[in-house]
Amino acid sequence: MLFAVAATVAAASGGDGSAATPARPPAQDSPDAGFARDMAVHHQQAVEMSFIVRDRTQDEAVRTLAYDIANTQANQRGMLLGWLDLWGLPKVVADRQPMAWMAAPDGGGTTDHTGHGSHGAHSGHDMADGHDMGGVPAKPGALMPGMATKEELTALGAAEGRDAEVLYLQLMTDHHKGGVAMAKGCAERCVTPAERALAQGMVEAQQSELALMADLLRQRGAAPRG
Repeated sequence: MLFAVAATVAAASGGDGSAATPARPPAQDSPDAGFARDMAVHHQQAVEMSFIVRDRTQDEAVRTLAYDIANTQANQRGMLLGWLDLWGLPKVVADRQPMAWMAAPDGGGTTDHTGHGSHGAHSGHDMADGHDMGGVPAKPGALMPGMATKEELTALGAAEGRDAEVLYLQLMTDHHKGGVAMAKGCAERCVTPAERALAQGMVEAQQSELALMADLLRQRGAAPRG
């Protein structure tokens, strides 16, 4: 798993960081910028859940998985936010629905002479309002597909031992499914080579972790939700 993490980071870094800077910087409403913003938020919750479960169980397999997820996603989040800084784009856009960029055609827009993207935002808002991006629906009370609600995070923080392990694995399975759908969206739509490489690496690594979490749930007499 750590080898996969290292390979993902190395592929995305492109050696000198120049691969993160296309000929023209991505537009504020481009898939490149939207993915960077949304995945940074998505990753932050995965880090939070992983730290919670490490304090609620002594099981080495779950604690090791939680550490790997927290470490990997914290590093990837730093890369995504760093690219937004490099492109001169805000990390938060108040009037944009999460994952609106998923409605953009493959190979999304870059900045035009007005400073805005070449594709419109209306279809993206429609997709976000539908709470179903990449075939993964968002739960009521969750910001994006796969994300846990405040109530679920509270329940995780109150659980102990096997109960905490099972709930964490179920929540993280949902989280990874949403993350994979989002990363596939960037791999198809983003134009920045390093970001596309990072997104594809996320897909492969999280699909591997999904299989591992299914095994861990089976060992505990449980299964993924839904």
